[in-house]
Order: sequence, then C-alpha cells, then structure tokens
Amino acid sequence: MSDAKAYTAEQESELPLMGHLIELRNRLLKAVVLVVLLFACMFPFANEFYLYLSIPLRSLLPEGSTMIATQVASPFLAPFKLTMVMALFLGMPFILHQAWSFIAPGLYKKEKRLAFPLLGSSIILFYTGIAFAYYIVFPLIFGFFTATGPEDVKVMTDISAYLDFVLKLFFAFGIVFEIPIATVLLIWSGATTANDLAKKRTYVLVSCFVIGMLITPPDVISQTLLAVPMWLLFEVGILVGRFVKPNSDDDAEEDVKESTIVK
Repeated sequence: MSDAKAYTAEQESELPLMGHLIELRNRLLKAVVLVVLLFACMFPFANEFYLYLSIPLRSLLPEGSTMIATQVASPFLAPFKLTMVMALFLGMPFILHQAWSFIAPGLYKKEKRLAFPLLGSSIILFYTGIAFAYYIVFPLIFGFFTATGPEDVKVMTDISAYLDFVLKLFFAFGIVFEIPIATVLLIWSGATTANDLAKKRTYVLVSCFVIGMLITPPDVISQTLLAVPMWLLFEVGILVGRFVKPNSDDDAEEDVKESTIVK
C-alpha cells in the first residue's frame, strides 16, 4: 500500500515537469516553423538581398574591380546563408515572445512589469545596432580599406568572406547595443548601483576600446566606431538605472501574499 502511495506521489511530481517540457517543445516548434516560413518566402529574392548587403563595399570599389566567388558553391551558399540569418533576425521578436510566454508564469508581478519593457527595448536596440553598422560603420571602414591598398593591387573581395565579415559586425554591434539593458538589470538585481557604476567610467572606457580592438578589424576607425557607442550606451544605462528601484525580498513576499489572497 505504501509503495502504491509513493508511486502515485512520484507520478504527480513528474506531471508538472512533463507539462513544462511539452509546452517548451510546442513553443520551440512554433519558432522553428516561423523561421522556416520566413526563409521560404525570402529565398527567391536571396540574390537581391545579397546585392543590397554588398552595396557599402561595391559602391567604394575602384573602377575595374568587382566582387568574386572563389569557391564553386559560393554563388549559392552565400545568399542562402544570408537569407537564413535574415529569417532568424526577422523572427526574433516572435521567438522572444515565445520565450517570454514560457517563463512569465514563474515571475513575480514586479518582475513582469520590468521584464516586458526590457524585452521590447532589447529587440529595438538590437535592430538599431545592425542599422548603425550598415549605414554608418560599413561606409567608413570599407572606404578606409579600399583607399589604403597598394596601387597595383586590385580589390576583389570574395562574396563568402564579405558575408562572414559583415555578419560578425552585425552580431557585435547588435549585442553591444544591449549594454543599457544589461546595466539596468545589474542595478535592478542589486548587484551594483548607478553611483558605483558612474565611479568606474574610466575603467569602462578603457575596456570598451579593448573590446573594440578584439572584435573588430585591426584599424582605429572600426575600433573607435564600436568603442564610443559602447561607452555612450553605458552612460544611457546609468541614466535609466537611476530611476530603477532595486529588487528586494520584501517585493517578493508582497507578491506571494497577493497571490495567496487571490487564491
């Protein structure tokens, strides 16, 4: 009899876990289906997308120079890869919404109020970082690269190498533009305060240039174009963080009491 009771209790404890795993699977499937649909819709225009992506370089190439494909499959694989990444980027709001819907039931009321605007802001900032890289950074660094080469050397960039280069910068600037979100979360969690972060401006500025040196091409222009926005975004995070009240155990207890009263 006791064994039967123990078995029943074990089954009941496993049911919530299985329910969460099934929900996670369903939400992952929805995200994958959306990305596949976006890819299927955009793939017929893959070559046009690549041509648009390569404008910052092609518009600055010397007369008589052009982009080339050094591998047999590059003319197909480069646009294919670009379209897949674009589908992932465009589907990111829906993917993050699915992640939010999965974890939201386990958050306190105050955490939900803060997390939703942070989620929306992170999406906007990520896209802003990509746009900043394409419209401001690329023309400057490609202009620098194409103008400083030896006179007798023609600039003929491989299409796959160019794609890898710009995707790396897209990810770098997209992530860097999330600095205000990370700063606000640190302040809200109580790990630090806005005043403490403000006192470390000098160290942060040096770190920004070191990071810029590590993840950008070896030239001062691209390093500066990444480091300066990093520092400015850090300052924005401090400014917003001054209006954020740090999370505390009292807030959690209050949420528990409210949920108990509702029940």
